[in-house]
Amino acid sequence: MREFIDVTGKTEDEAISKALAQLGLDRDDVSVEILERAKSGFLGLGSCPAKVRVSYGEEEEPILPVTAPAVPEKKPDQSKKPAAEKRSAPEKKAERKPRPEKIEKPEKAPAPVQDLGEEVDDEKSQAIRKFLTGLLAQMESEATVKVYQPEKGRYKVILEGENLGALIGRRGETLDAIQQLTSYSVNRTGGRVRVQLDAEGYRDKREQSLQHLAKKVAAKVVKYRRSVTLEPMNAYERHVIHTALQDVPGVTTYSTGVDPNRRVIVAYDRDKK
Repeated sequence: MREFIDVTGKTEDEAISKALAQLGLDRDDVSVEILERAKSGFLGLGSCPAKVRVSYGEEEEPILPVTAPAVPEKKPDQSKKPAAEKRSAPEKKAERKPRPEKIEKPEKAPAPVQDLGEEVDDEKSQAIRKFLTGLLAQMESEATVKVYQPEKGRYKVILEGENLGALIGRRGETLDAIQQLTSYSVNRTGGRVRVQLDAEGYRDKREQSLQHLAKKVAAKVVKYRRSVTLEPMNAYERHVIHTALQDVPGVTTYSTGVDPNRRVIVAYDRDKK
């Protein structure tokens, strides 16, 4: 029978982790509904807690009437044990497949070495350095700004230094905000260019993590022939999921909802088998 619990946390991830710890389940055994998203405010200020609803339990109810009566018949004088055994079942399942670490593993991998060539020093790159240097000073960060131009019209900006986690933020939200502000600042005078901001190789590691997640979810969709809705993602992250699964047999992907709560749905597709 399908059940659920509501849990709060500073972030959606923290709330989900609390729920999984309470239930003794792993992430693949539950479905998550975001009731209230965490609000971090501007650059982490003015935050509000997140609230999630975590549903668990088997949806195929015909299995339960077969197994549930069998326990009291074997031990009729120990009426309390069946309930205890039911509650401990999720813990045994979690012990057999402790897989949440596998999803996070790509994000802990060393950043790939990028050959971006020599730093560029033109008008736009100078504007990028000037803006970021001032912003980082206000944020009391000693990160060094390096600007490259992999191709015409696109600037790759690398922040280097120690303890840059605060500049990256939860799922790169702070990094995205800084990138958006930088892009607006350098493009408001005309001559529009694309600015990509990275720190500690976060972008590549996040992409690897999303690709790993996409393949794992696709396998689950094909196995159970049931659609899976992922958590809200920005446009770039949704593109990574769509691209990773576009040629995978048996699944199709599409997006639903409105930003910032737009999600990717990975659905079973018989015609693609």
